[in-house]
Formats: sequence, C-alpha cells, structure tokens
Amino acid sequence: MGLTVLQTGSVWNSVPPHTHTRRMEVYFYFDVPQFQSVIHIMGEPQQTRHVILANNQAVISAPWSVHFGSGTSNYGFIWGMAGENQAFPDMDPTPVYTLK
Repeated sequence: MGLTVLQTGSVWNSVPPHTHTRRMEVYFYFDVPQFQSVIHIMGEPQQTRHVILANNQAVISAPWSVHFGSGTSNYGFIWGMAGENQAFPDMDPTPVYTLK
C-alpha cells in the first residue's frame, strides 16, 4: 500500500503507464475538489478505456491492465496491490505514444 498526495499544479499519477502482470492494483481517490474529476485510464495498451472518478471513489486495475490517471485539479490517492509476489520492480512500462 502507499499514499500519494499531488501538490497544486500537479495532476498526473502513475506515469509511465504500466502493468503488474503478477499483481492487481486498487486506487482510492480522495481530496478531489467538488466539481473536479480524475480520469483513470486503464485496459489493454492497444485498447484503453477511461473511468471518470469523483471524490472518495475507487477503481480496480486487473494485472493485464495499464493504469495511470490525470485530474482536473490536484488530489490524493491511496493505492494497494495484491498478488503473487512482493518484489515491486517488475513493473512493465508502456510508452504513452503506443496507447490507443
């Protein structure tokens, strides 16, 4: 688990987009100001989808799904992973320019 709080002027999280083929990841977004949103991008790298989230909402990313996000304002999120191992450097990055 971890906690990330973005400062004013910062809106991107978890870049570069990536997968964890042996773990799933959950994001719980908080401190998203009223009338603002976080766009959480996920799915297969060649067929991404997005979920628009408000304050105190969560999203689950499957192990095969890329995940990263951007907000219309700064925000915070708690992330947690569950799966086969505890060695986190096995992240598989996906270059942004390859996403569709």
